[in-house]
Amino acid sequence: MKVLVFSTAYLPFIGGAEIAVKEITGRIKGIEFDLITARLDKKLPWKEKIGRVNIYRLGFGFKIDKFLLPLLGFFQAINLNRENNYSVIWSIMASQGSLAASFFKILHPEKKLLLNMQEGDEEEHLKRYAFGNEILFKIFVQPIHRLVIKKADCITAISASLKERAISSGAKCPIIIVPNGVDVEKFFAQGEFAPDGKVLCPRQFLIEDFKKKLGIENDEKVIVTVSRLVKKNGIEDLIRGVNLLAEENPEIKWKLLIIGSGELEDRLKRLSSELNLDKIIIFLGSVSHNEVPRYLWISDIFIRPSLSEGLGNVFLEAMAAGTPVIATPVGGIVDFLKDNETGLFCQPSDPVSIKNKLLNLFNDKELSGRLALNGEKIVREKYGWTLIAESYFRIFKEISDK
Repeated sequence: MKVLVFSTAYLPFIGGAEIAVKEITGRIKGIEFDLITARLDKKLPWKEKIGRVNIYRLGFGFKIDKFLLPLLGFFQAINLNRENNYSVIWSIMASQGSLAASFFKILHPEKKLLLNMQEGDEEEHLKRYAFGNEILFKIFVQPIHRLVIKKADCITAISASLKERAISSGAKCPIIIVPNGVDVEKFFAQGEFAPDGKVLCPRQFLIEDFKKKLGIENDEKVIVTVSRLVKKNGIEDLIRGVNLLAEENPEIKWKLLIIGSGELEDRLKRLSSELNLDKIIIFLGSVSHNEVPRYLWISDIFIRPSLSEGLGNVFLEAMAAGTPVIATPVGGIVDFLKDNETGLFCQPSDPVSIKNKLLNLFNDKELSGRLALNGEKIVREKYGWTLIAESYFRIFKEISDK
């Protein structure tokens, strides 16, 4: 079987969707994958193979490439299909890449279209393409965004909330909830991994050494977030919450590690300076996904007070690493995080709630340990990538045989 994948972005750009495609395709045997994506960076090759996926990058190497992708991807798909006669076309999210998939489906209605929904932003976020105008959004943007949902022969949604969103957007096909997963052994591992997978050093040595490298004292608590620095991830609320923590509890020694970059980075750094938090908030910028586990291992708490989430891979990764999680009860998070069982809920846009939940975990070692154990257990049982890949293999076979 041959599958043609449409994804607006792909590796080396890292997000939940990109990781999902890499992990799923790498574990499925008996299916060949080609992937069409926007080039976005002129340093990237037009064509290469990563893992088991042949990648075709289209455009000039700039951000505008994603807006060219609907047409460029459509024509590329026509050419590739002449050579490969794909059984299934697989669209990753309802975005620019999905338009190319939709156009190709219209031209070849006999091809089976599988849509994977894992959007983290609400549909209202797309109003920016209509200059914030509700009428323009309803007339021009929303119908285009929903085209792939209506053309799909099957939809996989990574959370119950996204399944409901697909239904409300006009989906008529079967919708199956298949969450994203975690490379459990990578995040649970008791040490740092070399490229060949061998453990280089024991976990305890790594923690002490790595903390020292970051300028963290052994008696300091470590809070970490891994987030794109955009409004939906609530990092400004987190900074204001830890500011309250510092003002009201000066006896507690801690550091906050902020991993990630984005459009709000300069604004958040200014806010940190204005609140005199420069010495306890460390902005680490973008970090390779392979390096994320070590930051989780040295941390006492993972937190991201999101305003919306499709699922939130990084929460699952933190749970797999044995790091207690604080999150908001939004989107797909409620599918796996149960308050006081597998994590703690703080309220969205509420720095006081954030401060209180951080204090709960700082002051209650029993609670912290219980959340860590329960979180790791549920990830191992339900969210391993091998289980997810097996589900996708069955779906590819079922829809191609219809």
